[in-house]
Amino acid sequence: MIIKAQNVDKIEINSENILLFYGLNQGLKQEKIDQVLSKNKDRELFKYDESQIINDESNFYDNFLSKSLFGDKKILIINRATDKIFKIIDDLKNKINQDILLILNSDNLDKKSKLRNLFEKDKKLKCVAFYPDTLGTLNILTSNFFKENKVNISQSDINLILSKCNGDRGILKSELNKIEYFIKNKKKITTQDIIKLTNLIENHQITELVDNCLAKNQFKTKQILNENNFGTEDSIIIARTFIQRLKRLLILSNNYIINKNLEKTISDAKPPIFWKDKDIVKQQIIKWKINEVKKLLYYLTDLELQIKKNLSNSVNIIIDFVLHTSSSKINNET
Repeated sequence: MIIKAQNVDKIEINSENILLFYGLNQGLKQEKIDQVLSKNKDRELFKYDESQIINDESNFYDNFLSKSLFGDKKILIINRATDKIFKIIDDLKNKINQDILLILNSDNLDKKSKLRNLFEKDKKLKCVAFYPDTLGTLNILTSNFFKENKVNISQSDINLILSKCNGDRGILKSELNKIEYFIKNKKKITTQDIIKLTNLIENHQITELVDNCLAKNQFKTKQILNENNFGTEDSIIIARTFIQRLKRLLILSNNYIINKNLEKTISDAKPPIFWKDKDIVKQQIIKWKINEVKKLLYYLTDLELQIKKNLSNSVNIIIDFVLHTSSSKINNET
């Protein structure tokens, strides 16, 4: 059954406990997921990536359908859900009771999608589409933000903020959070202030994901994947971030072979490595050999082209790569 995004808060969870949230508006989608979670704080929360379930289906059934040690009520969020999980969901819909709330978080699903059709046609299942916000909607959200904070701002400055958001409510929220911190004890903000603040764009989740993947920290890598719903554009950024990190790692590994001193390698690095990143970079140097770094660099060049040619499946391509890289064994040759 199709439900409009603005009516998510009207869903009766006890009787409507299998939900499909799909679409490219990641910000609004996450907002509605958080809304559902806030109303069900008594439930134990589990997050999975679709690939984790497909790769270990029996373990998923055992963990999810068994009684919890901490309570009977559960919420399961499956991120990056696609038609690959159709058979599992079709089977689960007859096994889940009111103690279990299942939310599928998908990117864009076309009209031919088996998963989308299942949810749209079955009255027991609820399907919510999240389309991109219009510029008018984002403009209202931004204007209301400054009114609530009692800060005067011109329409041209609001337009400047919106130009950085690419129609994504999630990005807008992130930018407004930075501005909110900046104006905490102020009653005005200048155009130059906005330019400086909105140019400080760095996706910390992506850099953290790449660093932990290259450090072979499987637990942290999977945790970051489960807690973030990366989109199509993110897949390209992740691939490029890998390439940047691997180029740095190649230089550091060469220097380490020459001086045979890990601390000196880190301290002499140019550009300098920030103190909080030193430990994880050390792990990367130790766990990767030069020939493996070179192979991965060549592979990533091809992978980036593959992602650009298959944008509709780009997230799954990069996630599979991340999971494989974080768990693969390293060849000890140099």
